[in-house]
Order: sequence, then structure tokens, then C-alpha cells
Amino acid sequence: MVKHNERLAMVRRYAIQCIKDESNAVLDLINQIDEEFDRAVEFMLNCKGKIIVTGVGKSGHIGAKIAATLSSTGTPSFFINPLDVFHGDLGVMTRDDVVMAISNSGNTDELLRFIPMVLHMQIPIIGISGNENSLLAKYSTTHIKVKVDKEACPLNLAPTSSTTATLVMGDALAIALMEVRDFKPTDFAHFHPGGELGKRLLTTAKDVMRSNDLPVIPKEMQLGEAIILVSKGKLGLGVSIDGEGRIEGLITDGDIRRAMEKWQAEFVRHKVEEIMTRTPKCVLADTKITEIQKIMHANFVHTVLVTDKEGHLLGVVDHYSCMI
Repeated sequence: MVKHNERLAMVRRYAIQCIKDESNAVLDLINQIDEEFDRAVEFMLNCKGKIIVTGVGKSGHIGAKIAATLSSTGTPSFFINPLDVFHGDLGVMTRDDVVMAISNSGNTDELLRFIPMVLHMQIPIIGISGNENSLLAKYSTTHIKVKVDKEACPLNLAPTSSTTATLVMGDALAIALMEVRDFKPTDFAHFHPGGELGKRLLTTAKDVMRSNDLPVIPKEMQLGEAIILVSKGKLGLGVSIDGEGRIEGLITDGDIRRAMEKWQAEFVRHKVEEIMTRTPKCVLADTKITEIQKIMHANFVHTVLVTDKEGHLLGVVDHYSCMI
């Protein structure tokens, strides 16, 4: 009888071997990237409609993920089950689309029955299979070979290495498209507005600034009074504005500490204008949070003032407001 510890060691060996087999299958894809891959990217890049991804069974699950990745990286795509096409879903396809058909064998009957309809509509087909002599390869406009030496399954039956390799090839297509489209982080944010990156890239100063009960202090005020207003403001600063609301200067709790060290007991009699920064860092209300963070980092400040185009104070954004 196999002891518990021996069984655990066997389980771990099986797991490690599975990872090795699938890793090797992925690395073998490098030698399978050729001009057919290039043509597939060109078809998708020039597609005026949608990329329609299709496949049956495990290939279908992989296809759904590839479609989702393409859509989230700037290439409108969706997955369709070829079986549903026979029940009315053919109407979603137009001649402006490109079909990506996935089958490990390249001879999946349910998928092949869908192909004549696509050919009749003169829609380009990007075939992905492990068999370059398959019917799918034959009828595809361009065919990407994803061939694995063996499945990670000990019986060499369950789709494991092949599905992993296909998934990686789909990612390779998506990443290649991102590069040739010059897809930027701001573009990514538009497709992921609910995610952390999307929030950071789309959120503006107006969305996070504090605009009420701002610690506004006259530049003629003595520091003994100003320190009280700065403390009540709970922002670690005080802003001096003129009669029309334009910013004249800024003092921070750091400025106050340094003034106290310099003037000691005479500190309270000195005025705000003697220590204030007359050119504080300011941004407009529509400035993105990511840009504000760059300004803070470059200038070693923790706060920026928000103004309109005429320099009127609208609000304050501090370091913590940017932590979304």
C-alpha cells in the first residue's frame, strides 16, 4: 500500500511533469510563427467589421477567451458557437468581418459544416489547428499551425498542451495587433473603465479634488493666526488668493515649521507673504490623475492646486486623493 507521503510525492511529480510538457508546447510555438501568422495579423488589422471567433468543445472555450482578449485590446471581437449558426446566428456576420476558426484536429465536423456558409459570404477565414493538411487548413484564407508533440494528459487524449498552446497563440495575435495599432495605456483604459488602470487613467482632478472649506488665508495675515487656519483645514496647507479669487501663493506646514525654527518667538508676528511660495504647482480641472502624480513626483510635492484657465482657485488635490 502506498504511504501518504509517497502518494504526495507522486502527485507533485505528475503536476511538475504537466507544467513541463505544457511549457515545452508553448516554447515550440516560436518555430511555428511564419508568414501565415503575418497574414492573419494583416487580415485582423484591416478588418472593417468584427473578428468572429468560433470553435467547438475545449477549442470553443479557448476561442471565447481569445475573443475577449482581442476585444479588450482594441480589436472588436466576439465568440460564436458554430452550432448556433444553424439556428439563426448567421445574421450577425457581414462581409466586413473576419472569422477565426479553431480546431486542434482541423477536421471537427460541427465546425466544418459552418465553413461553407462563411465561404459563400466571402468572409476571410483564419484557421488555427495542429494539422496543416486538415480540411480547415485547406479552406482557410490563412492557416496558423499550432502543433504539439503530445498532450500533458498521461493518456495523450485530454486537450491540455494543445489548448494551452492555442491560448498562447491567440495572445500572440492580440499582442502583435496591439503593437501595430500603437495601442496605448489610455486606449486600454477606455476598454476597462471599471478597473484600477481605467480609473487612474480616466479620473481627473475635478473628480477627486476637495472644493469646499478650503484653507484660504490672506497674505497679510500673521503666521500666528495662519497656523490655526492651516491646522483646521486638515490639508497641511493654506492658499492665499486675491480679491478676484486668483491664487497669489501657498504655504505648507513644512514652510511653517521652517519659519518657526528660523524666527523662534518672533515667528507669530511675521506674515504669510514672507514665507509663501508664489508659484505653486497648479493644474486644470480636466487634468488626469496620472499626470498629477507625475507632477508631484517630479517636483517632490504632495499637493497641487486646481484652477480654471484664468487662475481662479477651484480646489485642492493631495497625494491621498490620487490613491484610487
